Amino acid sequence: MGARETALNALIACRKEGAWSNGVLKIYIHRDRLDSRDAALATRLCYGVIQNRGKLDYYLAQLLTGRLKDLHPAVRDILHLGLYQIYELDKIPDSAAVNQSVSLAKRYCKNPKAPALVNGVLRRAADTKGQLKEPVSYADRYSHPEELISLLKANLPKGQLEPMLIADNQAPKTVIQVNTLKVDTAGLTARLAEAGITARPHGWMPDCLVLENTGNLETLPPFREGLFYVQDPASRLSVLCAQLPRTGAKVLDCCAAPGGKSFAAAIAMGGRGEIVSCDIHPRKAELIRKGAQRLGLQNITSRVQDASVLTEEWVGQMDAVIADVPCSGLGIIRKKPDIRYKNLKETENLPELQLSILCNQARYVRPDGVLMYSTCTVLRRENEDVAARFLEENPEFYPEPLNLPDIFPKNETGMLTLIPGQWDTDGFFICRMRRKV
Repeated sequence: MGARETALNALIACRKEGAWSNGVLKIYIHRDRLDSRDAALATRLCYGVIQNRGKLDYYLAQLLTGRLKDLHPAVRDILHLGLYQIYELDKIPDSAAVNQSVSLAKRYCKNPKAPALVNGVLRRAADTKGQLKEPVSYADRYSHPEELISLLKANLPKGQLEPMLIADNQAPKTVIQVNTLKVDTAGLTARLAEAGITARPHGWMPDCLVLENTGNLETLPPFREGLFYVQDPASRLSVLCAQLPRTGAKVLDCCAAPGGKSFAAAIAMGGRGEIVSCDIHPRKAELIRKGAQRLGLQNITSRVQDASVLTEEWVGQMDAVIADVPCSGLGIIRKKPDIRYKNLKETENLPELQLSILCNQARYVRPDGVLMYSTCTVLRRENEDVAARFLEENPEFYPEPLNLPDIFPKNETGMLTLIPGQWDTDGFFICRMRRKV
């Protein structure tokens, strides 16, 4: 089974079962025993189709003799795969894209006319490349539903909408954080070079590297030795803004999986103090434990805990609490492209859950302690509005200015929203609050 068939199976699972592409791809790549090259191609094809579905349909409507809505879903998936290869991937010959798509149609479509349809449409696409009308609307050009575009437009500063839509459709860079308790940045760069991986320093985050030619990172000796972990700069920035002390502080990370913020906190604290890293799901809590073990971070304790339920023993005991709460995820569409198609009405009640978690976690902060609130979305109703409601209901807390890298404007509000396409990060919200003495 090749990369194209694996990608098609993933697209079908996403469509029929509501599966998330990143999760199902990992399962199918392992199931189909793809090597690193085919795994990368399957991932690019699946993500590329999801990221460009609206634009591909815009082209399809011009190439079909019939109506787009009359296509069988599997035929449409196969045509999307073929069109994406022809229009977006320079290194794949058009003939290979056409022939492989026809083969998929023969295996996956019951209608005997499907292979001929696929063949005719894709050959027409190859012959007319560069001649079709290009999409005009943001919805068609960037493959974001109109409802989502309207919501983002209402929440983003002027001039930031289109850069975010463009960023959402770009392949995310592989960014890693150096475990400075084991190695310095220069040493890790040299070790990665030995494995054939190019690493360059991140533009503004210290001890952070951007990688190229990675393959499967988990197979690398520097990974197995715990010399680094994968984390977006936005997530690490939220921990650095907490300004955790290196003198035995006690920290709670209440919604911690997959553990990146706990790992960043442990390293920032020099391996000292104590970090309680929690998740409501036992499987995820175990992943945190194994990650901390690999990195040699002995000051992290992983625990299964519901962030919305009070744990009496923690009340007033924490020097800092990190609350990166469940959210709509609209800041990480470039990593989870399916998010753009989720039902937005299902996210409308999230602010109540977020506020509930934040109020509960605040009870654990000792006097003069710090409470960090963060999300991976750009919506004010989940970000500034939740923080404002919390501060109104909990007057014993007040916002503190964020200590940011020099590339950022000076911050006085204690709140920062990072927008995709602006700082080359995920979309992220950070809020720092302190409890009065």
